[in-house]
Amino acid sequence: MKISYKPLWKLLIDRDMTKTELRKRTQIAPSTFTKMNNDQQVSLDILARICVELKCGFDDIVRIESEE
Repeated sequence: MKISYKPLWKLLIDRDMTKTELRKRTQIAPSTFTKMNNDQQVSLDILARICVELKCGFDDIVRIESEE
């Protein structure tokens, strides 16, 4: 199973918001954003903070892809 944050990056583009701006608003560490850029798993708390800030659901920012 592979995690993809492509929906989040697209949402930021649609809302004209940078990754840095989101990171500062949610007070998420730069190292966590590096993990997300590399499609690595992050805690549910981090995803929840992003969803609250962007007023969206988990499925709007994360996609689970099967590894075939």
